Amino acid sequence: MAASLLRRDKRATAAHLKADLNRTDNSSGLRQLQDLLDAVLNPEKPAADTEALDWCKCLIAGGEGFEEFCKTVRSYDNATLCGLVWTANFVAYRCRTCGISPCMSLCAECFNNGDHTGHDFNMFRSQAGGACDCGDSNVMRDSGFCRRHRLRTGENVPSIPRDLLLMSEMVLPRFILCIIQYLRDGYIEPDTSAERDLQKVLQQLEPQITFLEELTKMGGAMRTVLTKILTNQQTYKELSMGKEDNLYAKKNYDKYLSALKNSDLVSVEEKNQSAAADIAVGAEGGAGAMVLLGTVIFIDIDEDQDGGQSVGQRKRVKLSSSTKDPYIIDSLKHKCFLEELLFWTIKFEFPQKMVTFLLNMLPDQDYKITFTKTFVQHYAFIMKTLMKSHESDTMSNRIVHISVQLFSNEELARHMTEECQLLDIMVTVLLYMMESCLIKSELQALDEENNRHVVVNCSEALLKNNTYWPLVSDFINILSHQSVAKKFLEDHSLLMLWMITFMSFYPGMNLNKRELNEHVEFESQTYYAAFAAELEACAQPLWGLLTHCKVKETQEYTKTVVRYCLETLQIWFDAIGFIDEPAPNQVTFHLPLHRYYAMFLSRAVKCQGLDLDSLLPDQEMLMKIMVHPLQIQACLSEIHSNMWVRNGLQIKGQAMTYVQSHFCNSMIDPDIYLLQVCASRLDPDYFISSVFERFKVVDLLTMASQHQNAVLDSEQERPMLEGALTFLVILTSLRIHLGMTDDEILRSEMVSQLCMNDRTHSALLDLIPENPNPKSGIVPGSCSFEDVLSAVADFKAPVFEPGGSMQQGMYTPKAEVWEKEFDTIMVVLRTVYRRDVQSAMDRYSAFLKQYGIHTGNPWPPYKERTPLHPCYKGLIRLLHCKTLHIVIFTLLYKIWMDHQNMSEHVLCMVLYLIELGLDNQVQDNKEDEEPCIEEHCHDSWFPGTNLLSNLHHVINFVRVRVPETAPEVKRETPPSTSAEASSYGQNLREAQVFSLVAERRRKFQEIINRSNTEAAQVVRPKSSSTRWVSPGTAPQLVTEILEIRESMLSLLVKLHQKMSSKQNSLSASWLEDPDTSHHAHGDGITAIERILTKAAARSCQIKRNIQDICGKVCPPVPPKKNSPSDKKAMDKEERRQRARERQQKLLAEFASRQKSFMETAMDVESPENEAAMDLGSSEVMESEVLYDCVICGQSGPSTEDRPTGLVVLLQASSVLGHRRKSKQPKQLPTSDEEHIYLADTCGVAHDVRLTLMQQFFKDSSCLQSVSIGWDGGVYVQTCGHTLHIDCHKSYMESLRNDQVLQGFSVDKGEFTCPLCRQFANSVLPCRPGRGTDSSGWHTPTNKATCILVKEVEDLQEKLGLFPTESNLSKEMELVIKDIKNTTQKKYMDYGKNPGSPDNDFLFMYSVARTNLELELVHRGGNLCSGGASAAAKRSCLNQLFHVLAMHMRLYSIDSAYNPWTKLTQIAQHKDADGFDEERPEVPMLFRDVPSLLIIFVLTMPQPLRKEHFTCVIKMLYNLQFTQALAALSTKLSSEERQAWVKSGALKKNAPNPEKSFEALLNHVITELSKDKSVYKVNSDETSVLSSSVWSPQSIEFSLQQFCLPFLRLSCLLQHHLYGDNLTGCTEEEEFSSLAVCLGLLSSAPQPPSAVHSASCLEWPFNAFDLVTQWCNEVTGRSLMHPEQSLSLLVQEPQWAAPRLLQLPDNYNIIFQYYHRKACTVCKKVPKDPALCLVCGSFVCLKGVCCKQQGTCECVLHSQHCGAATGIFLLINASVIIIIRGHRFCLWGSVYLDAHGEEDRDLRRGKPLFLCEERYRVLEQQWVSHTFDHINKRWGPHYNGL
Repeated sequence: MAASLLRRDKRATAAHLKADLNRTDNSSGLRQLQDLLDAVLNPEKPAADTEALDWCKCLIAGGEGFEEFCKTVRSYDNATLCGLVWTANFVAYRCRTCGISPCMSLCAECFNNGDHTGHDFNMFRSQAGGACDCGDSNVMRDSGFCRRHRLRTGENVPSIPRDLLLMSEMVLPRFILCIIQYLRDGYIEPDTSAERDLQKVLQQLEPQITFLEELTKMGGAMRTVLTKILTNQQTYKELSMGKEDNLYAKKNYDKYLSALKNSDLVSVEEKNQSAAADIAVGAEGGAGAMVLLGTVIFIDIDEDQDGGQSVGQRKRVKLSSSTKDPYIIDSLKHKCFLEELLFWTIKFEFPQKMVTFLLNMLPDQDYKITFTKTFVQHYAFIMKTLMKSHESDTMSNRIVHISVQLFSNEELARHMTEECQLLDIMVTVLLYMMESCLIKSELQALDEENNRHVVVNCSEALLKNNTYWPLVSDFINILSHQSVAKKFLEDHSLLMLWMITFMSFYPGMNLNKRELNEHVEFESQTYYAAFAAELEACAQPLWGLLTHCKVKETQEYTKTVVRYCLETLQIWFDAIGFIDEPAPNQVTFHLPLHRYYAMFLSRAVKCQGLDLDSLLPDQEMLMKIMVHPLQIQACLSEIHSNMWVRNGLQIKGQAMTYVQSHFCNSMIDPDIYLLQVCASRLDPDYFISSVFERFKVVDLLTMASQHQNAVLDSEQERPMLEGALTFLVILTSLRIHLGMTDDEILRSEMVSQLCMNDRTHSALLDLIPENPNPKSGIVPGSCSFEDVLSAVADFKAPVFEPGGSMQQGMYTPKAEVWEKEFDTIMVVLRTVYRRDVQSAMDRYSAFLKQYGIHTGNPWPPYKERTPLHPCYKGLIRLLHCKTLHIVIFTLLYKIWMDHQNMSEHVLCMVLYLIELGLDNQVQDNKEDEEPCIEEHCHDSWFPGTNLLSNLHHVINFVRVRVPETAPEVKRETPPSTSAEASSYGQNLREAQVFSLVAERRRKFQEIINRSNTEAAQVVRPKSSSTRWVSPGTAPQLVTEILEIRESMLSLLVKLHQKMSSKQNSLSASWLEDPDTSHHAHGDGITAIERILTKAAARSCQIKRNIQDICGKVCPPVPPKKNSPSDKKAMDKEERRQRARERQQKLLAEFASRQKSFMETAMDVESPENEAAMDLGSSEVMESEVLYDCVICGQSGPSTEDRPTGLVVLLQASSVLGHRRKSKQPKQLPTSDEEHIYLADTCGVAHDVRLTLMQQFFKDSSCLQSVSIGWDGGVYVQTCGHTLHIDCHKSYMESLRNDQVLQGFSVDKGEFTCPLCRQFANSVLPCRPGRGTDSSGWHTPTNKATCILVKEVEDLQEKLGLFPTESNLSKEMELVIKDIKNTTQKKYMDYGKNPGSPDNDFLFMYSVARTNLELELVHRGGNLCSGGASAAAKRSCLNQLFHVLAMHMRLYSIDSAYNPWTKLTQIAQHKDADGFDEERPEVPMLFRDVPSLLIIFVLTMPQPLRKEHFTCVIKMLYNLQFTQALAALSTKLSSEERQAWVKSGALKKNAPNPEKSFEALLNHVITELSKDKSVYKVNSDETSVLSSSVWSPQSIEFSLQQFCLPFLRLSCLLQHHLYGDNLTGCTEEEEFSSLAVCLGLLSSAPQPPSAVHSASCLEWPFNAFDLVTQWCNEVTGRSLMHPEQSLSLLVQEPQWAAPRLLQLPDNYNIIFQYYHRKACTVCKKVPKDPALCLVCGSFVCLKGVCCKQQGTCECVLHSQHCGAATGIFLLINASVIIIIRGHRFCLWGSVYLDAHGEEDRDLRRGKPLFLCEERYRVLEQQWVSHTFDHINKRWGPHYNGL
């Protein structure tokens, strides 16, 4: 039966079956269909066979065509969501204003059809793929929906007829089964085969899966059918195992089961059998086991697993925990097709097509829920597959592509949490994953045995490659939903699992041990992995949870989390065996538990109104908690003091990452906050002494001038002391978590970043630490970002100096910010590089200088702080504790006495601390001014703890321990007399002892005892004997007593004197002046004055004391220098000072030299300071020119034997060829309707003209009648520096040997000018200056015209004298070769026979023409500006002419064809011989006059006398004028011609008819009319065109316009050859001023506008005869078509300046049109599309598709369009690249965003707008050929662009 159906026509069968099935009794139809499907969908056939697919399409369509069927189904589409799915690299949009979820995205179509004006949106390239959310109100606000999805289309769609999809319901289940069977068959476990096989199976299935995808795109109706099939359990049951008798299906099903088994998954049936065995293990399962696990982590080291790894690797650790609910990790049961499909999708590692199909179904709600459940079910399996995968990156992206669509929806996420234990699954899966890579921790435990703690191993692939990323990102995503987060915080067993188990894997990871002996061999980069893991796996979930703990109602959550944090910390301390001292020389930057604790504490106090003390543990625990964060702070200081230098660069990298903007608020900020909390609750003396001990500077804090430090080298002491003091200042003054509001924090962050450097808007956004929580938008309170920015900063718009670098729009701090808000403490905290602190200080001092506030080197300003939150008042006690006061006193004394290792920074920080103490008084201090009973111990230093009362306390004697060699040791014998002895004893008793370490031990003991309340209090002895000394210290320490008799106040006053180096710098009356405003900014002197003023204001006693001290103060006397070492030190200091001064002097001198060089070398604008280089100036002729060689520095003339040359750059250029007639630039097409036609460019016009001539005239004559070089001409430019050619050769040799090449190729002759570094590639020899009687060359002539004409002719007759062979001529030949090699062959060969001399001749004179024309363009297209412009000074036209002339004189012009004779004589009629079979010569009226001028000048002997030059110009002007008349006459209508002929006839009889244009016009029209055809052609058109009547004025104007280009060129040429100055004039006067300049007019007529072009004519004899002769050459051509001769007559000498295309204002217009446009050559959409900005061509950048002979399309196009110069806009990057020859460079972008910034590669995706100034700069560089000089970063492109 089936066989017979198979043979029939598919469509007929389908129709027949459909009819059968529509009957009420359809059993026979069903049977037939099933048989047919059994036959068609036979999985044993190869999948690649498309027959089955065709059958399915026909059956589903039920007899009609599949396309029509699709259309029909689509018309019933009731979907309200867009749901378009895209893959990686797709361009999509995200609008933060409309999004509810941060992952919201829109396709371009929905975005453009919605209204997002003024919204915060950006365009982005999808990384992992995504789907369009338009229409989904769970993810975005309705207001952002596009027009299509805003209307709820569902309501008005007609209901679907039942029979339409009937066949689909029957056929598709079998089709899907078939796909699944193929997948079952195709799967092989990866260990048995290569990975490739999976790919093969997938490739074969591609058409089938694509077909499924097509079905999903038919809309809602079809998706409903598919959902039914995919989720129907009954269908699956019937089909999946196959029928009883079908052997294949049985085997196939077994394969499926074995695949399940091999995935460590058991189907549920087998589970039940083994459940009995599990009961024993899981008996105390559930929460009980978890609690048990929290306290004991069992470890068994798994030996076999890594047996193969090399010895010395740490062993991996497995946890033998019974926590996991085994069901989560390893059970799966598939009940429907969807579940098995997902299973295979995972098995095959998420093939893109399958993912897209599964996602395309999501708009169907029922499907969405079932699919999400299935996905969650398979979550553990996904994790296992991911861990095994080789392509984990791709797979991660695909997983997230799916999960982000499911979990961003809060409704769905909550549903899954409630129904499917989503949270349990996620936490368990993450835990399972991280357990696979644990190792023993080595933190703290010096013996491994004590350490029971395990941490993740950062060098495992799992962490290194971020494999955990998709799972963590899903977890963060669901925690961002409030309902889910609350569930998590309420579920205590889950929280415990998360905190106590998962989080305990991280503290102490990536432990650094300080290398003390040799440099570490291998610098591991694992620290990236560690920081990423802490940020992603610990910090981001933390921020997610914190988002939901903002209000009082959430207090309970906070309490719970804090409780678990403390428990976990306690477990951790026990596990690492920690007692009270951190292990020396190791540091880990990773303490996530501490940070969780800190952040929740901060949130509790700031937002939830909880009492801090209720959340804090006992003192002992606090002492433990503070140790590790403090260790990090000390190590930061050690790293910056180069103590860790043997650990390599990576340790610096860690220190930087720790404070870097993306990490700081999850790392350093919580650490400092936690230390602030500890400091506010612990005993301040204990805390301070801990700090100095951790920073290893205890030994330094002694009054003695010498000491021994057991732990630091002396050069590390100073930075470590500075570090300790800076840390204390930060600790006591930072208020980020202690009372600042979010806006204040944002403001201070912004100010500190702007103070370091001016910043662009995007850099600032990036540098301000954001909450890493994804929901929070950009910055906390992101709306205020712009407000704060405008409050603190001014916008500096981008500026453009030509030749300068492209600036971006920058923000710079306002003046009042520098004055009031600059905060060095914040800057120090936030700088990644230490140099930024210096940069901020430099900018600050520049501000102070500019406003005249302070001129010296300022100190960091002191800034008032936000008041502390009452909870943290205890922090102030740090500033009021004796230990700190003793340290301050000691340091002030040491600085005053000039002890070693003190610095200005130390003093600055000490003063900062004093000032902080004065500003923050402890309130509850009762014994303010009362001295308490003195004990003879530590407390006897100061009476109380208050800083104010201690400031003026005088300390008399101090007992110090010093090395015997120290100067303090008294050498005399003990005193003999009893009186002396008693006083000595008295001193001994009173002297103060100070030992920080002893003090700390004592306090520690007290605290511990207080908390243990033991009966027997053991107090350690208070003597300094407990001082720990490392064994084997050098000299013995002895105790000495120093007499001090100073108080802090007196020391401050003395320091003030010392710094201001004046005696009594503070007079006693100084304090009376109450004005303190001037103290805010300044140096140390100001700071001391400020402190004294504050202290005096707060206490009368201090005021009196100050006045006393000021009254009796005398200069300090340092201790007697009885040791030579001190003297040495002083001398050394002095010597240093002198050396420094010498260095300053040298530097200043060098700078001034450099400046003067820059002025002379770079001075483009003022031409007068280099006469020798203005080679066109008149001095040239008078005596030999002297040149300076920039290599050997000698000055001398250029000679035949040792020629000098100009450094030049030769480049091919088509700029002239791109000129058009209209001044308006062409628009860039941005739609399919617009096009660019290139026919109207100058280059094309000239090509057409030449080709036309070559059809009819003699080739050699054609080649002298036009110029080439409009496209591909050679432009020569110089920097104006000269060098000896032999010097240049040796210079090139040295460059060749020096292999570090700077982006140019020496083999191609490229180099940079040795003086100004301008790019060059050749040397143009200078001809030796003639010393002849040059006045003759310039004298005005009185000879008659006819005589001059004859002289010129004779000069031309002189054959080219071949120059004698000399170095000079050799070099000239070489340059000619260079010039020819500069451009491509096709731009030189225009003749019929390539390589002929004529061709060469044409090329040579065209080079001169090109350079003249380009100079004209650079001068703005006319000579109105006059003067030697910038171009002239750098011009090398004079030299170039000589080189070309020498070369061209090798070709003599055959006198018979010499155009000069035709210009000046009437030709004798030759006999009409039969030999005239050659083609005729080009008529004079068709010839290009400027070309003739250049030919004449170059072929006549040099130097040419000026009178001859003028004569040539006069003769040529006659021809040019006649051409103008002829061209004009063709524009007149026939009636007008008649009229002008009449009026001209009258003029002919008047005197001087040859100087009247009417007479000449009459003659021209008459002569040309002899050939009837000339005027016939356009008689019809012109009558229509010329509605305007020609007046004599308009004719005069058009004649002048026609002749102007010739006059301009001649004038320029004259300027270069003879050094005549160009006079400036207005545009109206240009004609007359040029005519006077060239000697055509003797003097300018008044007014200048009244000049008649005809009055400049000067004919050698009868004008009319000559004109007749010229016209006859045209009319005698019977061969030519009238149109052709007409087009040759009407030359178009006027061209507008070259312009680049006009670009649209908004970049999006270009992007949307071109980024999807297909390439015209390969018809594919290019990966990197580019646009030529000169002609608008669309090309593939780097595309292999359009390569020709190994050259990519951009390079090819640049050769074709710009003679190897190309300007391309890269569509996908918005930047412009320049191709110049074999090099290229990134030019920058002409599109900037609203903040004046580029967006390279469109990373930020903000709207971009055309920046006119930049585009003008680009155009200007193109026209002036200065790309090579201005852009510095060039590289070779190897034809690969």
